[in-house]
Amino acid sequence: MLPTPKKFTLVAGSAEGPTRLNAFDNALLAAGIGNLNLLKVSSILPPGCQFVEELDIPPGSLTPTAYGAALSTKKGELISAAVGIGFSSDSYGVIMEFSGSCSKEEAEKKVEEMVRAAFQQRNVPLVKVMTKAVEHVVQENGCAFAAVALWY
Repeated sequence: MLPTPKKFTLVAGSAEGPTRLNAFDNALLAAGIGNLNLLKVSSILPPGCQFVEELDIPPGSLTPTAYGAALSTKKGELISAAVGIGFSSDSYGVIMEFSGSCSKEEAEKKVEEMVRAAFQQRNVPLVKVMTKAVEHVVQENGCAFAAVALWY
């Protein structure tokens, strides 16, 4: 069983690659988390988790990560990915992810709407929202990737 994370950061990157999987891997590298083993998690930021600009994580570490990724092979298509975190005043946070064929601004707006809806559904006052997004114009095999990486 993994311990509860104590730190988090938001990352985003986009890239091309010779295949869709290489584009995804290259986007992870561009985001700064390409040498980690991501464990996809759902949408709760643990209470007391502290924001840091950059996580110092050894390569190969199992890293809890909430992420959105858009992959496309349609030349000229604009793709985006975004993550958003909503914070309550004294409890846990909620993470939302979005990816699709749209601009970075549209992705950020959508993910913020999703955060607000999650807090409304939980009947918890929302005091702050953080977002991170990226867009990419596909050349051959493109990926836009945004994530909240958690650490100990």
